[in-house]
Amino acid sequence: MSDIKKYNRFLAFDYGEKRTGVATGNLTMQTTQALTVLSCHNDQPNWLDIESIINEWQVEAFVVGLPLNMDGSEQEITIKAKKFGNRLHGRFGLPLFFHDERLSSVEVKEYLFELGGYKKVCQDIDAYAAELILKSFFAENLY
Repeated sequence: MSDIKKYNRFLAFDYGEKRTGVATGNLTMQTTQALTVLSCHNDQPNWLDIESIINEWQVEAFVVGLPLNMDGSEQEITIKAKKFGNRLHGRFGLPLFFHDERLSSVEVKEYLFELGGYKKVCQDIDAYAAELILKSFFAENLY
């Protein structure tokens, strides 16, 4: 792992076998933004879509959420998320950070309610989950 403070523009992912949420953020300004939800086929997103997002947002590093059990142990989806992160790093050569995403599902529903209601933006829930993963990552690594 590299030192987080070397990088400013991040792209975060809430990996899923069918849908992967994507968010971006700026460490210096402590800002984050939910971007999109990518459809996945055979557990993989369209890598060209990801490349386009990387270029558009001039990303310097990645954060991938790790879906761990409450006791911290791994589950099948944890292994798939790690594999996705490693592929991401291998394809694009940018630094990769994994971040514990336990409880993010509960937090994202609360966050969406604050934004105007869960039903209003539920189709983008995975993108907002990626944004919350990035917010949490920034908060834990700021100091």
